Amino acid sequence: MILTVTLNTALDITYHVRSLRPHASHRVSEVLERPGGKGVNVARVLAALGHEVTVTGFAGGATGRVVQELLTATPGVVDALVPVAGATRRTIAVVDEESGDTTQLNEPGPVITPGEWNAFQDRYEALLASAGAVALCGSLPPGLPVGAYAGLVRTARAAGVPVLLDTSGEPLRRAVAARPDVIKPNADELAELTGSHEPLRATQDARRRGAHAVVASLGAEGLLAVTPEGRWRATPPVRLRGNPTGAGDSAVAGLLSAEADHLPWPDRLARAVALSAATVTSPAAGEFDRRTYEKLLDQVSVTSEANAA
Repeated sequence: MILTVTLNTALDITYHVRSLRPHASHRVSEVLERPGGKGVNVARVLAALGHEVTVTGFAGGATGRVVQELLTATPGVVDALVPVAGATRRTIAVVDEESGDTTQLNEPGPVITPGEWNAFQDRYEALLASAGAVALCGSLPPGLPVGAYAGLVRTARAAGVPVLLDTSGEPLRRAVAARPDVIKPNADELAELTGSHEPLRATQDARRRGAHAVVASLGAEGLLAVTPEGRWRATPPVRLRGNPTGAGDSAVAGLLSAEADHLPWPDRLARAVALSAATVTSPAAGEFDRRTYEKLLDQVSVTSEANAA
């Protein structure tokens, strides 16, 4: 079983409009609702790939109940969310159909009490006993300590469970020092962590700060990975137009799926890039176009460079 942790779960709502204009009224042509948050998106992709996956984190209020109902209806996904008094947040994505651009509005999430955090840590430790890998994903809701992910990384390592971390800012900085197996920052998050805007230099620096391996997401340019075995660049064959929301989450799912299948790093990166690109052509985060994924998988370019320092 693969465990995904989403401490700031969400109900993702996607609106499609013909053309998004400031200070104007818009007619919505399509509305989509999905359980969301980065780890939930990762879980849905993993389940679609045929993996057993369990989702944990927090859920509360009417929005949380909708999230859990939608999760229950998702084949292959087990709901292990911890109840809280506050209401689960909503995220709103507005897709401009003329330009293909997406505008995102993210609520902050409920305030988590110390008792609720303790209950989650107990649930997390119990779930690790049957997990083959764990992904820690997304922002921290209000009320949690900034070192929350660092503690969860240490708990996973003590249990002998490989851990992939996908977060940003100070939570990422604290958690890198706890030595996660993989971190997957995007270019901006990597620059914020290291102070360098040169991807290769920044990726190597992130490894020196404690991460066993670093996979940097470079948007349409694909992935850059620096690992103990070497470093690789993986790029899609074409630039696809669509909604990029959730593309990074699909890349995380690809990395976890390929690790579960015991694939070498170049094949892990190819799967991650193909899934990420196939997500751009799908209507909502946590989904991917399977035909596009299978077509792209053999076309992703993975180039090896000299071993990283």
